[in-house]
Amino acid sequence: MRVYLSVDMEGVTGLTDPEEMHAGKRGYERGCELMTADANAAVNGAHDAGASAVLVNDAHGSTKNLRIDLLDPRATLIRGPGKAQRMAHGLDGSFDAACFVGYHAMAGVPDGVLNHTWMGKEIQNVYLNGTACGETRVVAACAGYHGVPVVLVTGDEAVGEEARALLGDVETVAVKKGIDKFSAELLPPSVAQARIREAAARALDRLPDFAPYVEPAPYTLGVEWNSTAIASAAALIPGVKLAGPRHTEFTTDEFPQIMALFGLFATIAGQVACNAGPYG
Repeated sequence: MRVYLSVDMEGVTGLTDPEEMHAGKRGYERGCELMTADANAAVNGAHDAGASAVLVNDAHGSTKNLRIDLLDPRATLIRGPGKAQRMAHGLDGSFDAACFVGYHAMAGVPDGVLNHTWMGKEIQNVYLNGTACGETRVVAACAGYHGVPVVLVTGDEAVGEEARALLGDVETVAVKKGIDKFSAELLPPSVAQARIREAAARALDRLPDFAPYVEPAPYTLGVEWNSTAIASAAALIPGVKLAGPRHTEFTTDEFPQIMALFGLFATIAGQVACNAGPYG
């Protein structure tokens, strides 16, 4: 049994502050340790259930956050920028199951801790086939494209609710309960990570209960940007069109192109926003 782990950071045990997500900021190093510990809990659970291999993908920001020196030695890690499939890099049909660790709620969820979709400052909303969605749906759809079911989602209570509404009886672990975007009631790491381990093992023990989440093709990715300048720049990418002053759309039959496009969007949007300063 081969298991794939996509690990984000905003939904990691104990974290509520944006500074804890960014290198060089106060609390970041401890945040990386907690992120690695949550990943290890899922790796442990996978092996408890008989996994033969676990591939971990660092899916947050710079994708250089997970501590390889602290990672469970039974796992391997994909780390670093330039990954074509971003949060789903390395995921293909050879895996029996996918787990999402440290995930967060989509943009606009009031009690979603650090809620956003893909880019917190540059993007207002993301739409998949006309419906507003979060990262859970996007990456689950990519897994489904490859025929791989998502069996576990960990993060705050809000992302668990989002995952169950989308995926049905998926295993979820709430490591924190949102009060507002930047505040939450937290579980101690030892408690949260024990629950992640148990849920991962439980999910894989009942693997036949799960089916891949299949989004029908063609796939249309809509992005509502916070800036007309970013939308105009993104529309220079072949195949991307302006659907409104701050809205772009891209349609394809190949879901991996959706994942790759997010990488281009992040590069372009970050550069335009940086150059525009406070007026971006």
